[in-house]
Amino acid sequence: MKKQELLKQFDDDLLDRLFGFCYARTNDSYEAQELCSDIIFALVKAAHTDGEITNLYPFIWRVARNVYADFSNSRRRHADAFYDGDADEVLQFVAAKEQEDDSDEQLRAVYRRIAFLTRAYREVMILYYLDGLSTAEIAKLQNTSDGAVRQRLFSARQKIKSEVENMTETFNKPLALDEINYVMWATGDPHWGDPRNVCNRMFSKHVLWLCHKKPMSASEIAEELNVPTLYIEEELEILARGENGEYGLLRRMENGKYAINFILMDKEMVEKAHAAYAEHLPSICETISDYITKHKEEYLSFPYLNKKVDLNLILWQQISRIAGAFSGNVERILSEKYFSQYGKTDRPFSVYGWVDNGKHYSAGWDGVYAENICGYTKICLDNIYITRIKAHFHCGLNVSQDPQIQLALRAVCGLDISSLSETEKEHAAKAIECGYLYRDGDMLYTKILVSQMKDDNRLFEISDGLRKGYFEEDARIVAGKIASLIKGSIPEYLHGEWRFANTIANAPILDSVVEVLIDKGVLTPPENGVGAEGCWMSVMK
Repeated sequence: MKKQELLKQFDDDLLDRLFGFCYARTNDSYEAQELCSDIIFALVKAAHTDGEITNLYPFIWRVARNVYADFSNSRRRHADAFYDGDADEVLQFVAAKEQEDDSDEQLRAVYRRIAFLTRAYREVMILYYLDGLSTAEIAKLQNTSDGAVRQRLFSARQKIKSEVENMTETFNKPLALDEINYVMWATGDPHWGDPRNVCNRMFSKHVLWLCHKKPMSASEIAEELNVPTLYIEEELEILARGENGEYGLLRRMENGKYAINFILMDKEMVEKAHAAYAEHLPSICETISDYITKHKEEYLSFPYLNKKVDLNLILWQQISRIAGAFSGNVERILSEKYFSQYGKTDRPFSVYGWVDNGKHYSAGWDGVYAENICGYTKICLDNIYITRIKAHFHCGLNVSQDPQIQLALRAVCGLDISSLSETEKEHAAKAIECGYLYRDGDMLYTKILVSQMKDDNRLFEISDGLRKGYFEEDARIVAGKIASLIKGSIPEYLHGEWRFANTIANAPILDSVVEVLIDKGVLTPPENGVGAEGCWMSVMK
């Protein structure tokens, strides 16, 4: 028979006989496995040479005895591995694409299998077989014992032996990652470190999803995605490290596996959470509408600095707090009855989200501070943005470089148009268009709401009254459902972040309340989403 047909003769019986040969000549099973592996390696190499084998088994045992002779002489381990040259040349034994015989496939499978080993085992295999280091040299390099290295080699070889037969089927499977996306909200200071910034690729999202279902090791994920463990390990480290090394989307468990590190709801859970709130929407909106009517004069009597204000602008300023009052009651009940053992999450920035279910709730509330601008020692600007309102600005705005906001500051008590330069008049026109200013004769006045900074602590006092004595029965029902969802679907170590789960559950309510109040004539939305609505500032002289 030709030497190229040698690999076809390998079966369990031959492997067992080779191991018996080795076990009788070594000190323990680990050493026997090492010797046996070296013999197989020599036979694989022989199978990729030209020539004929007259008598199969005499040839095999002659190779085995030669390997044992080298082993007994305690040569350097790279000599035992039967290769003294450039390690890259080993890979040349892998057949070219046009060579498709069985032995080529088997050998190619062996090397591909190495790529799927976890790092500790993969590095040992590469250092031993490709770099030609002895187990003692590897132990010194990895700061471990020679016995540990031998154990890793043994385990790695066993894994290759048990799975190489299935490699053809496994590696013919295409790597096709299904589309999966998340809606990820966050709260706090993103400059501290936003872990969402390292989760943009579909590969990252799939790794995240597998670890969300249950804690998983790199090798388990590699098998699931059919991706070499090397890449999985790197991705796990990136996702666990996050952007700042302190807060990542994954956490490494004590057993070495990785698990989700933030509240992430799957489609079924988020639908149930949203439904828990939506069922009570008619009652919520009726209570809110009645409350606004009852407290109309109190809203209008707040000491804004504007020349004139109207209830519509005030309600748009307050709408997030108004619509959030029900959720606030639910949160209070959750805190008192279901999660009293947990304090608030102590971190500068936190992420939470759900698997994209095709329903988007674009809501946000951004604020910026500035000092010594336009005669004011301090100013604070806020705006909300939802489906009906576009944001005027976002966190990080530099007020000193925004002429439109500066004009709004100058026009609080009125600004004579004739005092403006031509450039300033152009900026004023844009400020009017976006809702910062309005014109009254030859004067410009600030349209967005302006109050004194000393009154900030009572700016939402009236709206927060909805949290006291309202919605109690409905809120208790919703709190019970949300608590059940959290305890049944979210890992226990994340229960301290239950508030974020409640925020996700409440996500549709703001838009829903706004639409009902618009239908009732309580609110009037800005044309095309841009206006004075939802934007305000407080100032200090």
